[in-house]
Amino acid sequence: MAAEIVKRSFMQVTEWVDRRYGWHHLPKPLALLTLTGLRMTLRRANLYDSAGVRLPWGPAPLPSGPRPLVRSIDGAGNDRTDESMGSVGAAFARNVPLNDTAPTDVLTPNPRTVSLELLTREQFQPATTLNVLAAAWLQFEVHDWLSHGANDPEDPWEVELDPDDPWPDHPMRIQRTHSEPTLDGGPPTYRNTETHWWDASQVYGSSAELQGMIRTHERGKVLLSPEGLVPFDPSTMRHLAGVNGNWWIGLAILHTVFMREHNAICDRLAGAYPQWDDDALFEHARLVNAALIAKIHTVEWTPALLANPIMQTGMRVNWWGLTGERLTNRFGRLTKSEEISGIPGSDTHHHGAPYAMTEEFVAVYRMHPLVPDDYELRALVNDSLIEHRTFREAAGTHTHEVLQAVPMEDLLYSFGTSHPGAIVLHNFPKHLQHFEKADGSILDLAATDILRSRERGVPRYNEFRRKFHLAPATRFEDFNDDPAIVSDLRRIYGDPEAVDTTIGLYAETPPKGFAFSDTAFRVFILMASRRLKSDRFFTYDYRPEVYTPEGLQWIADNTMGSVILRHYPALARSLQGNRNAFAPWTTASTV
Repeated sequence: MAAEIVKRSFMQVTEWVDRRYGWHHLPKPLALLTLTGLRMTLRRANLYDSAGVRLPWGPAPLPSGPRPLVRSIDGAGNDRTDESMGSVGAAFARNVPLNDTAPTDVLTPNPRTVSLELLTREQFQPATTLNVLAAAWLQFEVHDWLSHGANDPEDPWEVELDPDDPWPDHPMRIQRTHSEPTLDGGPPTYRNTETHWWDASQVYGSSAELQGMIRTHERGKVLLSPEGLVPFDPSTMRHLAGVNGNWWIGLAILHTVFMREHNAICDRLAGAYPQWDDDALFEHARLVNAALIAKIHTVEWTPALLANPIMQTGMRVNWWGLTGERLTNRFGRLTKSEEISGIPGSDTHHHGAPYAMTEEFVAVYRMHPLVPDDYELRALVNDSLIEHRTFREAAGTHTHEVLQAVPMEDLLYSFGTSHPGAIVLHNFPKHLQHFEKADGSILDLAATDILRSRERGVPRYNEFRRKFHLAPATRFEDFNDDPAIVSDLRRIYGDPEAVDTTIGLYAETPPKGFAFSDTAFRVFILMASRRLKSDRFFTYDYRPEVYTPEGLQWIADNTMGSVILRHYPALARSLQGNRNAFAPWTTASTV
């Protein structure tokens, strides 16, 4: 009881300190303490199962008896007390109370108006601390975590358009997300067609059929083309990958890199365990590859996007704890405490609710402004221009053309030395406002993003902030210092309470070094650690008996940079010396 009183007092104090001063304005030690308290508060107040299920507080129990020590294809069986937790078809959860998620005013204000007048990219605004690999990585990871699947073609949303709007059909029709009504008549729920776990399902697939297609069934390896690329099926004009929706050259690059990495891990394991068969090598290489991807995201990609000294330390604490990387790698875990020794290898903990991705997480990860409209593909050897392509010319079926025409070293170099877009208003890729899907239909993805959050009951910006224990914007001047943006927001929304979450996130001035807003960061504080903390393969079963000593050493020894250089050593002069592979690389003209 006394310990609980101390915890609650600590949470109250850190919430007050954050509201009064802002965590990012504090000295690093105090800022880290404040973030720890905020995460404790969020774990207690912002996790809701879509069916209202609550779990006992405390570490998740491990049932007695044997359990599978490799990941299932569909995510089932990760939690041994709830076989379906996090599996394909499991419903998205929420970070706000279920009663606050009923969709309202889905078409107000007009999402097409919001798209054209607040999001259209008139001039490319670069994020100069990042490279385009960071933009591709985001989509690569999102494909692992979530998909709402096919939409419902019946009874689409009809968005009225101005008479002079060049859209081909009036009104604009946007298919509804397929939903399932709840038994008690509450707000609708939505199901994930991928696994919720951090299991590299974008590479390996979430079904036996897909997984079978990408495997060679020899020595545990996955298929690659004769050129060592993600394989291409000419009969379907698609690349063979666990997830290949919204395909473009950025995804093809990362799938190629981590399919090659899988095969390199297989070679290492086969040398250590020559008696292992194809399945044993495949399953253990998958475990290692997925964990390496999770580590890269945690301690490299995230600090690149949140380039603040506090977060440089904070994200490393998530993985290695206050003990730090060097001591943890040398002596192992000193304690079960995630704060002292990091989350990997700590106790599994669901924090009172079954694990699942949340609709609010989906909303804050709408970061399409990162994607450039144009790509200059340059030669590694001298930085000369090979060719210029628009996004349309490097996406869909054109992706294979690019892979055949431009060597992978030059593609990686081009992505590493160019910038993505800043996540701000008036910087949404134009090509995504008139995006042609594989079936030939046209989509305004900016308008669709706005509508999707409304349709799925994500609170508007001010209410979103309240639910995440932040003060709302009381006037339009609170959103941004730019008078033109303030004027546009006032004209389109009329009331600060009506501003969409996505628009508020883009308008908000972020903490120093951050590529996205502090409001979005609140969801990240909670869900980034939850993806690790709820998964037994990152907690109870993150151990040598499961991963093998060689597998854990592989994860410990490698970074995004070392992975790239293992397969493409010619990139060394551009990449070596760069502590983070998602920061801009050195160009050949300046080497």
